[in-house]
Amino acid sequence: MKQVMNGMKTHTQSKEKLAVIRLELDYELAVLFEAMQTENTVQIGKSKEKLNVLREQMLKMEA
Repeated sequence: MKQVMNGMKTHTQSKEKLAVIRLELDYELAVLFEAMQTENTVQIGKSKEKLNVLREQMLKMEA
């Protein structure tokens, strides 16, 4: 029974972590959009790097 409860807890934590990553992705996409509008190449590069990190985290969580 303890294993079932731990499994449910882990599953819930994973779902919460995925939700946080999605929010971070949305925010970083907005930052990237703004950087593209202002042609801020430094921020564009930073946002792309951050988006790649978030994408990798999301893929690991979904696997």
